[in-house]
Amino acid sequence: MAEKWKMQGHYLESCTCKGSCPCLLLAAPTEGDCKALVAWHIERGNYGDVKLDGLNVVVALHSPGPMAEGNWKVVLYLDKAAKEAQAQALGDIFGGKAGGHPAVLASFIGELLGVENVPIRYDAAERKVKVRVGETAETAVEAIEGQGGAMVTIHNHPLAVAPGQTLVVAKSTSLKHNAYGLNLELSGRTAYYSPFAYAGP
Repeated sequence: MAEKWKMQGHYLESCTCKGSCPCLLLAAPTEGDCKALVAWHIERGNYGDVKLDGLNVVVALHSPGPMAEGNWKVVLYLDKAAKEAQAQALGDIFGGKAGGHPAVLASFIGELLGVENVPIRYDAAERKVKVRVGETAETAVEAIEGQGGAMVTIHNHPLAVAPGQTLVVAKSTSLKHNAYGLNLELSGRTAYYSPFAYAGP
């Protein structure tokens, strides 16, 4: 019987699309393909008896077309701060073996390029989020200012990393990754962030 698990926290996605990402609406990326960093900070979580509080996970991905069509190439980065049992739990969850919404996301993967345990720093402040993945990757984003200074948001979009949550629309001030042939160094591109909550099985 699979372990019961649940987690909640903060997530960020930062990609190469310009303007706003059409992938959320099941359309093609603005550049034809899409490269992205997707990161999760687990505020509270457990996998059976294994606590996951405070740990981070990052996925670097390349989608050759509309993200909902799959065939993603992916690198999975697990927090080096995780002990062996915690790293195994994170790998099972975000690799799709443990069910729940991460298994839905994992179903889009066509090729797993690698799995690494690296130091991950995830800082979320008001209107700004920054993630650093060892010496390999980083992204920093700022919320876009909407009417009256309010944040711009999206909800009920069909392709969702965090179902049921309202996304804050942001723009990257940096987006970098240099490993596994998935190389990029950009700024001024699309980003989103929100809370997330997952559970399974």
